[in-house]
Amino acid sequence: ASGLNLLVAAVILWNTRYLQSAITTLGISDDLAQHIAPLGWEHISLTGDYRWNVDEQPEAGALRPLWVPASLLVA
Repeated sequence: ASGLNLLVAAVILWNTRYLQSAITTLGISDDLAQHIAPLGWEHISLTGDYRWNVDEQPEAGALRPLWVPASLLVA
């Protein structure tokens, strides 16, 4: 159970860092941003099949670029 708690905490931390960047990039107001929760799992794969591209690593302390869909209705 404690391993699952650690996994959930890591996902929430990761999502929170990227949500902050996305809110700033998209220009979302503070009134709307307070209703967004960092609990989404759609982008997390727990199958154990991971591939990391070493050439595309962000610099230390930097985040990967945000993926912005062509339309918010697509997301």
